[in-house]
Amino acid sequence: MRRWKEITKIKDIMTTDFVRLQPDDTIEKAIRSFRTTRLEGLPVLDKNGTLLGIFTKTNLYDALLLGTGLADSIEPYFNLRVAKISENVSYEEFITIIKSSPVGLGVVVDDYDRTVGMITKVDLILAVVRKGEMLNAELCAIYNAMQSGVVSFNEQGIITFVNRAIKKIFSVREKDIVNTPLALQFPGLNVEKLLAGGETINSKKYEYREKTVIVNATPIIEEDGIAGGVAVFQDITELESVAMELEGTKRLNKTMETILEMAYDGIVVVDEHGRVILVNHAFLDFFGLSHGQLMGKKLENIIENSRLHIVAKTGATEINDVQFIKGKPYVVSRLPIVRDGRIIGAIGKIVFSRVEEVQEIARKLDAMASKLSFYKKELSKYSKNAPDMVSFDDIVTINSEFIKTKQEAYRVSQSNSTILLTGESGTGKELFAQAIHLASQRRKGPFIKVNCAAVPENLLESEFFGYMPGAFTGAHREGKPGKFELADGGTIFLDEIGDMPLSLQAKILRVLQDRAVERLGATKSKKVDVRVIAATNQNLEKKLREGSFREDLYYRLNVISLELPPLRERKEDIIPLSYVFLQKYNQLFGLNIKELSPQAMFVLQNYDWPGNVRELENVIERAVNFASHDVIEERHLPAKLFPGQEQPDKQHSDGDKGTSVNADIFEKKVNEAEYEIILSALRAAGGNKSKAAALLGKSRSWLYERLKKMDIWL
Repeated sequence: MRRWKEITKIKDIMTTDFVRLQPDDTIEKAIRSFRTTRLEGLPVLDKNGTLLGIFTKTNLYDALLLGTGLADSIEPYFNLRVAKISENVSYEEFITIIKSSPVGLGVVVDDYDRTVGMITKVDLILAVVRKGEMLNAELCAIYNAMQSGVVSFNEQGIITFVNRAIKKIFSVREKDIVNTPLALQFPGLNVEKLLAGGETINSKKYEYREKTVIVNATPIIEEDGIAGGVAVFQDITELESVAMELEGTKRLNKTMETILEMAYDGIVVVDEHGRVILVNHAFLDFFGLSHGQLMGKKLENIIENSRLHIVAKTGATEINDVQFIKGKPYVVSRLPIVRDGRIIGAIGKIVFSRVEEVQEIARKLDAMASKLSFYKKELSKYSKNAPDMVSFDDIVTINSEFIKTKQEAYRVSQSNSTILLTGESGTGKELFAQAIHLASQRRKGPFIKVNCAAVPENLLESEFFGYMPGAFTGAHREGKPGKFELADGGTIFLDEIGDMPLSLQAKILRVLQDRAVERLGATKSKKVDVRVIAATNQNLEKKLREGSFREDLYYRLNVISLELPPLRERKEDIIPLSYVFLQKYNQLFGLNIKELSPQAMFVLQNYDWPGNVRELENVIERAVNFASHDVIEERHLPAKLFPGQEQPDKQHSDGDKGTSVNADIFEKKVNEAEYEIILSALRAAGGNKSKAAALLGKSRSWLYERLKKMDIWL
């Protein structure tokens, strides 16, 4: 930041870098001295330092024209008359002197008449410029420190300066309004009379850009007329709001007084010191007091057994307390009044019903509460809560490629970019969408799912964007927000996006581009802050070629693409997932099925799972229903898992372990499959056995037993 030294005296602007000459100095020395300075003249001193005169460049030119040699002295040519100025002369005095003086160069001396500097009109000009810059900087600083807005303009009405406050008041940028007409930026201000005749504007109320201000404007007058003007804007928008709030408070207070008077119960309000500030007539009539006897008085000095002043101090609520008044019990309630975390008073209420009546009412309420609790329990038997959202930790896998996909999904969850999830039906696209939402900065916002294939086409637009009251026949009177509005601040999951009709694709694209929605029947759009996650089990590139999916929407959705592999490509996950589902349905059905038999695991491991993880979960749920003991056997699995083979007889007893393959070959394959699964789990857990056991859904002791049996030591 540039800083200026304050100019008060001549010594603040004089030149101190100069050469002093003596009468016997040569013309050559004078020339060399002039070459080292910008001055037009140099002082001539005697050997004692006394000022004798001044040798100017004009004197030098005269000497040279007269044929004086370089070795000749300057004595015959220097001026004996010289303007001497004291270094303590003030800046203002010097300005007065220099205006009337024809001399353009002066010698500055101190109090002892010693030469200490030179002063020229050039120095004066530079000083004036510096003084002007300093004053301008001070003026700008003053303007920018003002809470009121300031606008200056020239004689043509062109804005030349605005301070920070004006930019804040009207939300404008300096570069957009400086050097533009005042009438264009502040229409209706009308400064024509000010510029023409100097007429000021005093306390004019002016409304512009949703702001209300008071404007005062005055002309800038110079010697030759009006050079422009300055307008000062005082923002009173907040003052008007305060005035409106005050008026609203008065109306609210009057409404409260009316409500208190209509209340059957006796009500009294005290401040933090226990003094009465508000009371209704029911309270006064009950105690036989007048308004003047109670207002401003401490309640505990007037009403027996009063505890309202204690509540006003402690903030402890007392509900339905019994207080004896005039020898009879009454139900009273006392509540603290808190504002901004501080207790500012308390309110008390007397229920005029006798305690016996209240007790009878309480008994009836208890009976109703018991019935309500019974009905809630009965209703809960027939209702099914929606499953909790899952996180990345809940997505079970020991497949290395799928682990990488999870890691990539977690990384992109930290941004707000649109994500497209692809993969066959049942691979867990919705689970990934939920996990991405929970790991993102939007986790506290809503997660809204829309199945694009499940909503009827004639309702798609209203479901996505909502509608205004009366937008169409049958619409709710209050209107309805769409899914995008409901997801504001959170995430919207567009499932089965490939099934969306073309008629809606263009509108979805517009929402993704503008981040705004427009309800049916609305005249203006509404901004929404939504992250979009889309999912499909279809080949969108094929649909692009067929013309059933918009290319621009595809590229808008396909910012980050994650493909979830089918279960048949990560078969090592089948057994861990099976145990996860086994635990889930044990909890749901209240069972304790602990194991899958080796034969059952073999069958699960060798099935292709066209329905992926969803189909596997259904198979485990079915097996849990059929299992009679603590192990799921091969015979508990559905027939579709045995292609080309005869399913084991469901009627076998628990001791009958009949199987459809040769026992030795079967056991060998089961052991090989189990070996590969355990190794995959250990690799996924980085060799951590506890973590590997958790991935497999088994205990650490079980894993150690299997490792020992397979002769695996890590």
